[in-house]
This record gives sequence, C-alpha cells and structure tokens, in this order.
Amino acid sequence: MLNTISITQIYVLDQDRALDFYVGKLGFEVKTDQQFGPMRFLTVALPSDPGHAVLLELPAPPSVSPELAEQVRDLVTRGAGGGHLFFTTDDAHKTHAALREKGVDVPEEPVVQPYGIDFGFRDPFGNSIRVAQMTPQPST
Repeated sequence: MLNTISITQIYVLDQDRALDFYVGKLGFEVKTDQQFGPMRFLTVALPSDPGHAVLLELPAPPSVSPELAEQVRDLVTRGAGGGHLFFTTDDAHKTHAALREKGVDVPEEPVVQPYGIDFGFRDPFGNSIRVAQMTPQPST
C-alpha cells in the first residue's frame, strides 16, 4: 500500500521568484532543480521535513495544454488556483513575527481556533498558506 506523500504540487508563475519566496523568506531548501525536457522540475522542502517536497510548477506544457495553461495562470493570479499549503509550528506568534521581519505580507494575526492558533497569508502568486500551532491532543 501507499506509505507517504513525498511531493505535493502548487502552480507558480515564475520559478525564480518562487525560489526567492520559499527559500529566501520561508526557509525551504532546494531539493531538486533539474531540466526535465521542456519542464524545469523544481522542488523545495523544509530542512526539518526533507521527505515532504513541494513541486513549484509552471502551468505550462507538458503538464497542461497551452490553452489550459492560460486559464490556470489566470486562476492562480486570482487566488483560485487551488494551491494550498498547511504548515505547523511550535509557536505561531513567534513564526508570525519572524515572517513579517523577513518582509512576508502576513495580513492575518494569529487567532485561537479549536485546534490551535493559526494565521494565513498568500504566496506571491496567490496560493494559500496557513500556519498553525496545534493544540496537543489529550492522551487517552
């Protein structure tokens, strides 16, 4: 059977700009940066979680047709491209402050939720990012 999710994918409109954001601002590391035919296969992962990579993919052939690529780019730009990443942290307030210090536009303040404390923001392309400090589950 299946064991783990090793790579998830989001669409970005400029891979170098995506690297600047995900590596330079959020602290990811490049896992793979390889030309794969007409496609640049670019994955990043958090140093604390190297087994879960994010593919930063351009909406372009061969993964989608040229016509569909234009529609996907339009949806991503409007924040409706379906890209969503959810991270956990040990301290939501500290992470929120650190991201703002790095120049990340974080419009939401950390809020207490039934599952913990979380806040959200978008990457430069409109993909949704949430960060949560999870409330420990009571032991049974």
